[in-house]
Amino acid sequence: MSLLSCGVGFGQRFGKNYPSFDRKKVHFGFSLGINTSDFRYQLNPDTAFMDSITNINIKKQPGFNLGIIGSWDIHETVHLRFIPSLSFQERLFTYTFWDPYSGEYEIRDNRLESTYLDFPLLLKLRTKRINNFAAYAIGGFQYSLDLASQKDVDQSLGDPIVKIQQHDWAYQVGGGFDFWLPYFKFGLELKLSNGIKNLVIQDNTFFMDPLSSLKSKVWWFSLTFEG
Repeated sequence: MSLLSCGVGFGQRFGKNYPSFDRKKVHFGFSLGINTSDFRYQLNPDTAFMDSITNINIKKQPGFNLGIIGSWDIHETVHLRFIPSLSFQERLFTYTFWDPYSGEYEIRDNRLESTYLDFPLLLKLRTKRINNFAAYAIGGFQYSLDLASQKDVDQSLGDPIVKIQQHDWAYQVGGGFDFWLPYFKFGLELKLSNGIKNLVIQDNTFFMDPLSSLKSKVWWFSLTFEG
């Protein structure tokens, strides 16, 4: 009797956590994460002679994001996921130019802050669950709406700013790991978003004249919680 009790205790301790999770076809949860946002950009061919600009550098900056997860289990290893999210992103534009009046090189910065509503639709391909662990790859497309867009700001009323399009489309690829805990599933996920749309608004300002193309590039690291 004592051996049976030990066997049952061992199975409860080291067996599958949250077994009812696998019987559900639809799951909900939330995600919390951080991001670093950047741009892939192209310069106009005559940039070096435009307003004496000699160099442009776009520096990635940290941000954070949170989202609501909806997941449909098409198959044990195939899942369709929709994760509407709110993300806060930032990029720093640094322009180096030659000032003929001072006879020196000068640096001018412009910080671009964005608040996005993101709507990714993703296909998740997961390994079979091994006890309380699984690995997965993920990919799909995302539409983003910039709630903090300044695309309609009148540049003649003050110092010029970097203006980009309010709407963006991107494809996403990534992967992660799932861990089943006693009452929910916990995940670690890393993704890369590459924008498809050129976001440049060409308004003949110091900041935008040298640029012919801006496409978003964002790395996402997220913690997911699903029930």
